[in-house]
Amino acid sequence: MAIAMLAWLVAIPLLGFATGLRTMTPIAVVCWFAYLGYLPIHRGWAFWTAHVAAVIVFTVFAVGEYIGDKLPNTPNRTAAFPLIARLSFGGLVGAIAATALKGSVIEGVILGALGALFGTFAGYHLRRDLVTRTGWPDWVVAVSEDVFAVVLSVFAMGIVTG
Repeated sequence: MAIAMLAWLVAIPLLGFATGLRTMTPIAVVCWFAYLGYLPIHRGWAFWTAHVAAVIVFTVFAVGEYIGDKLPNTPNRTAAFPLIARLSFGGLVGAIAATALKGSVIEGVILGALGALFGTFAGYHLRRDLVTRTGWPDWVVAVSEDVFAVVLSVFAMGIVTG
């Protein structure tokens, strides 16, 4: 019971928060957990996450996002399309985690999307402030953010899978 409550109150919003940092990282991590058999969703609507094709596609998308994020013409994460994508994928990973926990998909969507909203703006302001205050190149802060998004996603999925 305590683990389920922890997952609901911490892990799902953390997955959403990580989605706000990097849109494709949490869904790629979720797919890896499902593919490796740690996420019990094989008979539900989210069965597709356990297929090798989903793992490959979302891992490639995540790596592409890591590269694209460092390019000078990449749109701001708070712009309309990137924000909508982050909210959508935050809701999706929240729904998948909720399904694995045998809970309400709607609540998972809400918690994941709210986490993504917070992660999007917190990540934007923190990255901008770190670059300004430290004088570090943007790409150094961006790589740190990449690593943090991966670690946060794996940590959150560790909570979900118990």
